[in-house]
Amino acid sequence: MSSIENNPAITVRKQLDFGLAGDDIPQYWLAGDAYKTRVVDAVQATFPDGERYFISSVSAFRPQIKDPELLRQVKEFTMQEGEHGRVHKDYNERLKRQGLNMDAFTTHVRAVGDRRQRFYSAKYNLALTAALEHFTAMMAELFFAEKTLMKGADSRPRAMLAWHAIEEMEHRAVAFDVMQKVAGVGYIQRCLAMTQATFVLMLFTTVAPWIMLGTDGHSIRKRFALYTRGLPWIFGRRGFFTRLVPMLCQYYRPSFHPNQMPTVHNYEHWLSSYSESGDPVQAGEAMYAAAA
Repeated sequence: MSSIENNPAITVRKQLDFGLAGDDIPQYWLAGDAYKTRVVDAVQATFPDGERYFISSVSAFRPQIKDPELLRQVKEFTMQEGEHGRVHKDYNERLKRQGLNMDAFTTHVRAVGDRRQRFYSAKYNLALTAALEHFTAMMAELFFAEKTLMKGADSRPRAMLAWHAIEEMEHRAVAFDVMQKVAGVGYIQRCLAMTQATFVLMLFTTVAPWIMLGTDGHSIRKRFALYTRGLPWIFGRRGFFTRLVPMLCQYYRPSFHPNQMPTVHNYEHWLSSYSESGDPVQAGEAMYAAAA
C-alpha cells in the first residue's frame, strides 16, 4: 500500500450542508432501530465539546513545535475539528427538537473536559486525545468499510458521519505525532490513557442511550428489551466493539504509529464524488455504495 493511501492529505472543508435542519429525518434514523440510533446519537453528542478538548490538548504544545510541517498539520487539525464541532452542534439541536435534554449531555461532557484540563497534566491530556483520536479513526473504518453497520440508515446523518470519518482518517496521526515528537509522552502513559479511554467509552455507550431512550418514553421494561436485543450489536461476536479489539490492541505495541493502519478502502470514492458534485450527502452515498 502506498504512503499516500496510508497518510492522506488533511483537507479543511467548511460550511458543508447535510440537510440536518429539517425535521423530516426519522427519529430512529438507523434502520428504524431505537437502540442503535440512540447509541450513535449519544456518541456524536459528545463531539462539540469533545473536539474543543482535543484542540485545547494539542494546542497546549503548539509553541514548542519547531517542525513547520507538523505545525501546518496542527493548524489543519484544529480547523477540521472546529468544523466537526459546528456540524455536530447542529445535529444536537435536532435532537433537542425531539425532546432530548441535550444541554445536560453537553454540560456533562464539557465539565469532564474541564476537570481533565485542571487536574491532569498537559501531557496526559494529550495522551488521552491521541487515544480517543485512534478510537474515532477505528470506528470510521468499521462503520464505513462495510455496509452492515450503516445498513438502512437515513442518507443525511449517514453522510455526516461519513464526512467525519474521512477527516478522522486524514488527521489521525496529528495528536499522536505531537505526543511523541514534541511532548515526549512515554509508552506507559500512552497505554494508561488508552485504557482509560476504552473504559470511559464503554461506560458511556452503555449508560447514555439508556437515558435517551427513557426520555423518548420507553419504560424500564421496554429499555431492557431493547438492550437485550441490541447489545450484541456492540459486544456480540460480530459486534462493533468486539471487532475493534484487534485494532485497539495495535495501539499497545511500542512501535505503533497511526499511519501503519490502512485508510478505509472507499475513502477515494468519497473524495471523487465530493470533488465532482460538491454535495457531501451524495459523497456519503458514494462511499456507502462502495462499501463491502
